[in-house]
Amino acid sequence: MTSQEPANNPRPLGVAMIGYAFMGKAHSNAWRNVASYFDVPAFEQKVLVGRDAAGVAEAAGKYGWAETATDWRTVVERDDIDIVDVCAPGWLHAEIAIAALEAGKHVLLEKPLANTLAEAEAMTAAAQAARASGVQSMVGFNYRRVPALALAKELIAEGRLGAVRHVRAAYLQDWLADETAPMTWRLKKETAGSGALGDIASHAIDQVLFLLGDQVTEVSGRTHTFTTHRPGAAGLEEVTVDDAAWATLSLASGAIASVEVSRVATGRKNSLKLEIYGEKGALLFDLENLNELGFLDATAPAREQGFRRILVNEPGHPYFEAWWPQGHIIGWEHTFTHEVRDFLLAIDAGTQPSPSFEDGLTVQRILNAVEESAAAKSSIIQLAGAPAVPSTALTATPEGA
Repeated sequence: MTSQEPANNPRPLGVAMIGYAFMGKAHSNAWRNVASYFDVPAFEQKVLVGRDAAGVAEAAGKYGWAETATDWRTVVERDDIDIVDVCAPGWLHAEIAIAALEAGKHVLLEKPLANTLAEAEAMTAAAQAARASGVQSMVGFNYRRVPALALAKELIAEGRLGAVRHVRAAYLQDWLADETAPMTWRLKKETAGSGALGDIASHAIDQVLFLLGDQVTEVSGRTHTFTTHRPGAAGLEEVTVDDAAWATLSLASGAIASVEVSRVATGRKNSLKLEIYGEKGALLFDLENLNELGFLDATAPAREQGFRRILVNEPGHPYFEAWWPQGHIIGWEHTFTHEVRDFLLAIDAGTQPSPSFEDGLTVQRILNAVEESAAAKSSIIQLAGAPAVPSTALTATPEGA
Protein backbone atom coordinates (compact mmCIF):
# COMPACT_ATOMS: atom_id res chain seq x y z
CA MET A 1 0.00 0.00 0.00
CA THR A 2 1.30 3.51 -0.80
CA SER A 3 0.39 7.06 0.12
CA GLN A 4 -1.48 7.38 -3.18
CA GLU A 5 -4.23 4.99 -2.00
CA PRO A 6 -7.65 6.31 -0.90
CA ALA A 7 -8.02 8.24 2.34
CA ASN A 8 -10.11 5.37 3.79
CA ASN A 9 -7.02 3.13 3.82
CA PRO A 10 -7.72 0.87 6.85
CA ARG A 11 -4.16 0.69 8.14
CA PRO A 12 -2.38 3.51 9.96
CA LEU A 13 -0.10 5.75 7.94
CA GLY A 14 3.50 4.58 8.17
CA VAL A 15 5.99 7.31 9.04
CA ALA A 16 9.74 7.23 8.41
CA MET A 17 12.00 9.98 9.73
CA ILE A 18 15.46 10.64 8.31
CA GLY A 19 17.83 12.22 10.81
CA TYR A 20 17.80 12.01 14.60
CA ALA A 21 19.91 14.92 15.89
CA PHE A 22 18.49 18.30 16.98
CA MET A 23 15.56 18.47 14.57
CA GLY A 24 15.02 14.71 14.70
CA LYS A 25 14.56 14.98 18.45
CA ALA A 26 12.08 17.85 18.09
CA HIS A 27 10.08 16.11 15.36
CA SER A 28 10.09 12.80 17.25
CA ASN A 29 8.57 14.53 20.26
CA ALA A 30 5.80 15.84 17.99
CA TRP A 31 5.07 12.47 16.37
CA ARG A 32 5.04 10.78 19.77
CA ASN A 33 2.58 13.26 21.31
CA VAL A 34 0.32 14.70 18.61
CA ALA A 35 -2.35 11.97 18.76
CA SER A 36 -2.62 12.36 22.53
CA TYR A 37 -3.88 15.93 22.17
CA PHE A 38 -5.35 16.33 18.67
CA ASP A 39 -7.79 14.28 16.63
CA VAL A 40 -5.56 13.18 13.75
CA PRO A 41 -5.51 10.23 11.33
CA ALA A 42 -3.96 7.04 12.74
CA PHE A 43 -0.25 6.64 12.06
CA GLU A 44 2.73 4.63 13.26
CA GLN A 45 6.32 5.70 13.92
CA LYS A 46 7.73 2.95 11.73
CA VAL A 47 11.38 3.71 10.95
CA LEU A 48 14.10 6.08 12.12
CA VAL A 49 16.96 6.47 9.64
CA GLY A 50 20.54 7.51 10.39
CA ARG A 51 24.04 6.77 9.12
CA ASP A 52 25.37 5.41 12.43
CA ALA A 53 23.65 2.12 13.31
CA ALA A 54 24.37 2.30 17.03
CA GLY A 55 23.44 5.95 17.30
CA VAL A 56 20.16 5.63 15.44
CA ALA A 57 19.22 2.53 17.44
CA GLU A 58 19.73 4.41 20.71
CA ALA A 59 17.70 7.38 19.43
CA ALA A 60 14.87 5.15 18.21
CA GLY A 61 14.57 3.58 21.63
CA LYS A 62 14.34 6.98 23.28
CA TYR A 63 11.97 8.59 20.79
CA GLY A 64 9.49 5.80 20.13
CA TRP A 65 10.41 4.51 16.67
CA ALA A 66 9.66 0.83 16.00
CA GLU A 67 12.74 0.06 13.92
CA THR A 68 15.84 1.63 12.42
CA ALA A 69 17.69 1.73 9.10
CA THR A 70 20.92 3.21 7.78
CA ASP A 71 19.92 3.50 4.10
CA TRP A 72 17.16 6.02 3.43
CA ARG A 73 16.87 4.91 -0.20
CA THR A 74 15.48 1.51 0.70
CA VAL A 75 13.13 3.05 3.26
CA VAL A 76 11.45 5.49 0.86
CA GLU A 77 10.67 2.58 -1.49
CA ARG A 78 8.90 0.52 1.19
CA ASP A 79 5.18 -0.10 0.67
CA ASP A 80 4.44 0.35 4.39
CA ILE A 81 5.86 3.90 4.42
CA ASP A 82 3.42 6.71 3.54
CA ILE A 83 5.15 9.76 5.07
CA VAL A 84 8.81 10.73 4.99
CA ASP A 85 9.90 13.37 7.52
CA VAL A 86 13.26 14.83 6.44
CA CYS A 87 15.38 16.14 9.33
CA ALA A 88 18.73 15.54 7.63
CA PRO A 89 21.21 18.38 6.95
CA GLY A 90 20.45 20.74 4.07
CA TRP A 91 22.84 19.24 1.56
CA LEU A 92 20.71 16.06 1.58
CA HIS A 93 17.31 17.73 1.28
CA ALA A 94 16.96 17.75 -2.50
CA GLU A 95 18.01 14.15 -3.11
CA ILE A 96 15.87 12.69 -0.33
CA ALA A 97 12.76 14.81 -0.91
CA ILE A 98 12.68 14.27 -4.67
CA ALA A 99 13.18 10.51 -4.28
CA ALA A 100 10.44 10.29 -1.66
CA LEU A 101 7.97 12.32 -3.72
CA GLU A 102 8.67 10.25 -6.81
CA ALA A 103 8.04 7.13 -4.71
CA GLY A 104 4.59 8.49 -3.81
CA LYS A 105 5.36 9.49 -0.23
CA HIS A 106 4.04 12.59 1.51
CA VAL A 107 7.02 14.72 2.59
CA LEU A 108 7.54 16.96 5.61
CA LEU A 109 10.87 18.77 5.20
CA GLU A 110 12.75 20.95 7.65
CA LYS A 111 13.56 24.48 6.54
CA PRO A 112 15.23 25.93 4.59
CA LEU A 113 13.98 24.09 1.54
CA ALA A 114 17.48 23.53 0.11
CA ASN A 115 21.05 24.76 0.06
CA THR A 116 20.80 26.29 -3.41
CA LEU A 117 18.17 27.95 -5.56
CA ALA A 118 18.60 25.31 -8.29
CA GLU A 119 17.90 22.53 -5.78
CA ALA A 120 14.86 24.39 -4.45
CA GLU A 121 13.45 24.78 -7.96
CA ALA A 122 13.92 21.07 -8.72
CA MET A 123 12.27 20.10 -5.44
CA THR A 124 9.29 22.37 -6.08
CA ALA A 125 8.82 20.90 -9.55
CA ALA A 126 8.84 17.41 -8.00
CA ALA A 127 6.30 18.50 -5.39
CA GLN A 128 3.98 19.93 -8.04
CA ALA A 129 4.18 16.73 -10.09
CA ALA A 130 3.49 14.58 -7.02
CA ARG A 131 0.57 16.76 -5.95
CA ALA A 132 -1.24 15.82 -9.14
CA SER A 133 -1.29 12.26 -7.79
CA GLY A 134 -2.51 13.28 -4.33
CA VAL A 135 0.94 13.33 -2.72
CA GLN A 136 1.39 16.28 -0.33
CA SER A 137 4.50 18.16 0.83
CA MET A 138 5.23 20.81 3.43
CA VAL A 139 8.21 22.86 4.64
CA GLY A 140 8.77 22.96 8.40
CA PHE A 141 8.66 26.65 9.26
CA ASN A 142 7.48 25.80 12.76
CA TYR A 143 7.11 29.38 14.00
CA ARG A 144 3.93 29.69 11.94
CA ARG A 145 2.51 27.37 14.61
CA VAL A 146 3.28 29.61 17.61
CA PRO A 147 -0.23 30.51 18.86
CA ALA A 148 0.76 34.16 19.41
CA LEU A 149 2.01 34.48 15.82
CA ALA A 150 -1.04 32.67 14.45
CA LEU A 151 -3.14 35.20 16.39
CA ALA A 152 -1.03 38.05 15.00
CA LYS A 153 -1.81 36.88 11.49
CA GLU A 154 -5.53 36.79 12.31
CA LEU A 155 -5.44 40.35 13.67
CA ILE A 156 -3.60 41.63 10.59
CA ALA A 157 -6.00 39.81 8.24
CA GLU A 158 -8.95 41.29 10.13
CA GLY A 159 -7.60 44.79 9.43
CA ARG A 160 -6.88 45.63 13.07
CA LEU A 161 -3.57 47.25 12.04
CA GLY A 162 -4.88 48.82 8.86
CA ALA A 163 -2.30 49.07 6.09
CA VAL A 164 1.02 47.74 7.38
CA ARG A 165 3.80 50.27 6.80
CA HIS A 166 6.90 48.58 8.08
CA VAL A 167 8.15 45.47 9.85
CA ARG A 168 11.27 44.83 11.90
CA ALA A 169 12.41 41.21 12.23
CA ALA A 170 15.51 40.31 14.24
CA TYR A 171 16.57 36.72 14.92
CA LEU A 172 19.59 36.73 17.21
CA GLN A 173 21.61 33.88 18.76
CA ASP A 174 25.04 33.72 20.39
CA TRP A 175 26.22 30.11 20.01
CA LEU A 176 29.11 31.27 17.79
CA ALA A 177 30.01 34.37 19.81
CA ASP A 178 33.03 32.50 21.24
CA GLU A 179 35.70 32.55 18.53
CA THR A 180 37.11 29.27 19.86
CA ALA A 181 33.83 27.42 19.25
CA PRO A 182 34.68 24.43 17.02
CA MET A 183 34.08 24.00 13.32
CA THR A 184 30.88 22.15 12.34
CA TRP A 185 29.13 21.30 9.07
CA ARG A 186 26.97 24.38 9.63
CA LEU A 187 30.01 26.58 8.99
CA LYS A 188 30.89 25.17 5.58
CA LYS A 189 29.12 26.40 2.46
CA GLU A 190 29.26 23.02 0.72
CA THR A 191 27.25 21.40 3.54
CA ALA A 192 25.21 24.27 5.01
CA GLY A 193 24.58 26.42 1.93
CA SER A 194 24.87 29.58 4.04
CA GLY A 195 25.23 30.53 7.67
CA ALA A 196 22.86 32.66 9.73
CA LEU A 197 21.19 33.64 6.45
CA GLY A 198 19.74 30.23 5.61
CA ASP A 199 19.58 28.97 9.17
CA ILE A 200 17.59 31.72 10.87
CA ALA A 201 16.91 34.50 8.33
CA SER A 202 14.76 31.93 6.52
CA HIS A 203 12.48 31.89 9.60
CA ALA A 204 12.39 35.70 9.85
CA ILE A 205 11.61 36.15 6.15
CA ASP A 206 8.94 33.47 6.22
CA GLN A 207 7.27 35.28 9.11
CA VAL A 208 7.18 38.54 7.15
CA LEU A 209 5.50 36.76 4.23
CA PHE A 210 3.21 34.69 6.47
CA LEU A 211 1.99 37.53 8.67
CA LEU A 212 1.44 40.06 5.90
CA GLY A 213 0.34 37.72 3.10
CA ASP A 214 2.54 39.88 0.90
CA GLN A 215 5.23 39.49 -1.75
CA VAL A 216 8.82 40.79 -1.76
CA THR A 217 9.67 42.83 -4.85
CA GLU A 218 13.12 44.27 -4.03
CA VAL A 219 15.99 43.16 -1.81
CA SER A 220 19.10 44.88 -0.51
CA GLY A 221 21.42 42.94 1.77
CA ARG A 222 24.73 42.52 3.49
CA THR A 223 26.44 39.53 5.11
CA HIS A 224 29.52 39.33 7.33
CA THR A 225 31.75 36.67 8.88
CA PHE A 226 33.33 37.87 12.13
CA THR A 227 35.38 34.74 12.88
CA THR A 228 36.94 33.54 9.63
CA HIS A 229 38.69 30.42 11.00
CA ARG A 230 37.68 27.95 13.69
CA PRO A 231 39.36 24.93 15.28
CA GLY A 232 38.69 21.67 13.46
CA ALA A 233 39.98 18.11 13.50
CA ALA A 234 43.15 19.08 11.62
CA GLY A 235 43.74 22.52 13.09
CA LEU A 236 42.21 25.83 12.07
CA GLU A 237 39.68 25.56 9.24
CA GLU A 238 38.18 28.34 7.14
CA VAL A 239 34.60 29.39 7.82
CA THR A 240 32.93 29.77 4.43
CA VAL A 241 29.50 31.03 5.49
CA ASP A 242 28.19 34.19 7.14
CA ASP A 243 27.95 34.83 10.89
CA ALA A 244 25.36 37.57 10.43
CA ALA A 245 23.20 39.11 7.74
CA TRP A 246 21.07 42.21 7.21
CA ALA A 247 18.41 42.85 4.57
CA THR A 248 15.88 45.46 3.55
CA LEU A 249 12.84 44.04 1.77
CA SER A 250 10.38 46.07 -0.29
CA LEU A 251 6.92 44.52 -0.46
CA ALA A 252 4.25 44.68 -3.15
CA SER A 253 1.85 46.42 -0.74
CA GLY A 254 4.30 49.29 -0.25
CA ALA A 255 5.46 48.09 3.17
CA ILE A 256 9.16 47.86 4.02
CA ALA A 257 10.68 45.11 6.17
CA SER A 258 14.08 45.12 7.79
CA VAL A 259 15.62 41.75 8.69
CA GLU A 260 18.63 41.29 10.95
CA VAL A 261 20.07 37.91 11.95
CA SER A 262 23.15 36.85 13.84
CA ARG A 263 24.68 33.80 15.48
CA VAL A 264 27.25 35.96 17.33
CA ALA A 265 24.88 38.26 19.26
CA THR A 266 26.33 37.85 22.75
CA GLY A 267 23.62 37.21 25.35
CA ARG A 268 20.90 36.35 22.85
CA LYS A 269 20.07 32.65 23.04
CA ASN A 270 17.16 32.25 20.64
CA SER A 271 15.48 35.61 20.24
CA LEU A 272 13.18 36.14 17.28
CA LYS A 273 11.67 39.58 17.68
CA LEU A 274 8.98 40.90 15.36
CA GLU A 275 7.53 44.40 15.27
CA ILE A 276 4.70 45.13 12.83
CA TYR A 277 3.57 48.74 12.46
CA GLY A 278 0.34 49.69 10.68
CA GLU A 279 -1.70 52.84 10.25
CA LYS A 280 -4.22 51.72 12.90
CA GLY A 281 -2.12 49.67 15.28
CA ALA A 282 1.02 47.66 15.99
CA LEU A 283 2.11 44.22 17.17
CA LEU A 284 5.16 43.07 19.14
CA PHE A 285 6.45 39.51 19.60
CA ASP A 286 9.56 37.90 21.11
CA LEU A 287 10.14 34.16 20.81
CA GLU A 288 11.77 34.13 24.23
CA ASN A 289 8.28 35.05 25.57
CA LEU A 290 6.38 33.00 23.01
CA ASN A 291 3.08 32.92 24.91
CA GLU A 292 2.73 36.71 24.74
CA LEU A 293 1.70 39.13 22.01
CA GLY A 294 1.87 42.91 22.37
CA PHE A 295 -0.97 44.78 20.66
CA LEU A 296 -1.58 48.51 20.36
CA ASP A 297 -4.91 49.77 19.03
CA ALA A 298 -4.21 53.26 17.66
CA THR A 299 -7.92 53.84 17.00
CA ALA A 300 -8.59 54.07 20.75
CA PRO A 301 -8.60 57.52 22.36
CA ALA A 302 -5.09 58.82 22.96
CA ARG A 303 -5.60 58.76 26.74
CA GLU A 304 -6.21 54.98 26.56
CA GLN A 305 -3.52 54.01 24.07
CA GLY A 306 -0.53 51.82 24.88
CA PHE A 307 0.67 48.30 24.16
CA ARG A 308 -1.34 45.68 25.98
CA ARG A 309 -0.04 42.23 26.80
CA ILE A 310 -2.12 39.38 25.46
CA LEU A 311 -1.36 36.06 27.10
CA VAL A 312 -2.21 33.73 24.20
CA ASN A 313 -3.44 30.82 26.31
CA GLU A 314 -7.22 31.14 26.04
CA PRO A 315 -9.45 28.37 24.63
CA GLY A 316 -10.33 30.62 21.67
CA HIS A 317 -6.71 31.17 20.68
CA PRO A 318 -5.11 29.15 17.82
CA TYR A 319 -4.37 25.52 18.75
CA PHE A 320 -5.29 25.96 22.42
CA GLU A 321 -8.36 23.78 22.38
CA ALA A 322 -6.00 20.81 22.84
CA TRP A 323 -3.85 22.02 25.71
CA TRP A 324 -4.16 23.29 29.26
CA PRO A 325 -6.54 25.47 31.31
CA GLN A 326 -6.45 29.23 30.76
CA GLY A 327 -3.14 30.87 31.53
CA HIS A 328 -1.09 27.66 31.52
CA ILE A 329 1.69 28.34 29.06
CA ILE A 330 3.09 26.06 26.38
CA GLY A 331 6.63 25.82 25.01
CA TRP A 332 8.80 25.78 21.90
CA GLU A 333 8.34 22.05 21.38
CA HIS A 334 4.57 22.48 20.94
CA THR A 335 5.13 24.28 17.62
CA PHE A 336 6.29 21.00 16.09
CA THR A 337 3.28 19.15 17.49
CA HIS A 338 1.03 21.74 15.84
CA GLU A 339 3.03 21.36 12.61
CA VAL A 340 2.55 17.59 12.51
CA ARG A 341 -1.14 18.03 13.37
CA ASP A 342 -1.70 20.38 10.44
CA PHE A 343 0.30 18.14 8.09
CA LEU A 344 -1.72 15.02 9.00
CA LEU A 345 -5.04 16.83 8.66
CA ALA A 346 -4.07 18.11 5.21
CA ILE A 347 -3.10 14.61 4.10
CA ASP A 348 -6.39 13.26 5.41
CA ALA A 349 -8.37 15.97 3.62
CA GLY A 350 -6.36 15.64 0.41
CA THR A 351 -5.40 19.32 0.48
CA GLN A 352 -2.06 21.10 0.16
CA PRO A 353 -0.61 21.93 3.59
CA SER A 354 1.04 25.26 4.28
CA PRO A 355 3.82 26.30 3.95
CA SER A 356 4.18 24.56 0.61
CA PHE A 357 7.38 23.87 -1.30
CA GLU A 358 6.38 26.90 -3.39
CA ASP A 359 6.51 28.97 -0.21
CA GLY A 360 9.92 27.49 0.58
CA LEU A 361 11.10 28.36 -2.92
CA THR A 362 9.92 31.95 -2.46
CA VAL A 363 12.01 32.24 0.72
CA GLN A 364 14.96 30.64 -1.10
CA ARG A 365 14.75 33.24 -3.86
CA ILE A 366 14.84 36.02 -1.28
CA LEU A 367 17.83 34.44 0.50
CA ASN A 368 19.58 34.13 -2.85
CA ALA A 369 18.85 37.80 -3.59
CA VAL A 370 20.34 38.81 -0.23
CA GLU A 371 23.55 36.96 -1.12
CA GLU A 372 23.58 38.49 -4.60
CA SER A 373 23.06 41.96 -3.17
CA ALA A 374 25.76 41.47 -0.53
CA ALA A 375 28.24 40.38 -3.22
CA ALA A 376 27.42 43.56 -5.16
CA LYS A 377 27.95 45.93 -2.23
CA SER A 378 24.28 46.00 -1.18
CA SER A 379 22.90 46.74 -4.65
CA ILE A 380 19.13 46.50 -4.98
CA ILE A 381 18.01 43.19 -6.48
CA GLN A 382 14.65 43.02 -8.22
CA LEU A 383 12.44 39.97 -7.65
CA ALA A 384 9.86 39.25 -10.32
CA GLY A 385 6.87 36.94 -10.25
CA ALA A 386 4.72 35.50 -7.49
CA PRO A 387 4.92 31.90 -6.27
CA ALA A 388 3.50 29.47 -8.80
CA VAL A 389 0.83 28.24 -6.37
CA PRO A 390 0.17 30.64 -3.45
CA SER A 391 -0.32 28.64 -0.27
CA THR A 392 -3.29 30.80 0.74
CA ALA A 393 -5.15 29.41 -2.24
CA LEU A 394 -4.17 25.84 -1.43
CA THR A 395 -4.91 25.54 2.27
CA ALA A 396 -8.36 24.20 3.05
CA THR A 397 -7.88 23.69 6.79
CA PRO A 398 -6.83 27.00 8.43
CA GLU A 399 -3.80 26.70 10.68
CA GLY A 400 -4.91 26.50 14.26
CA ALA A 401 -8.51 25.81 13.31
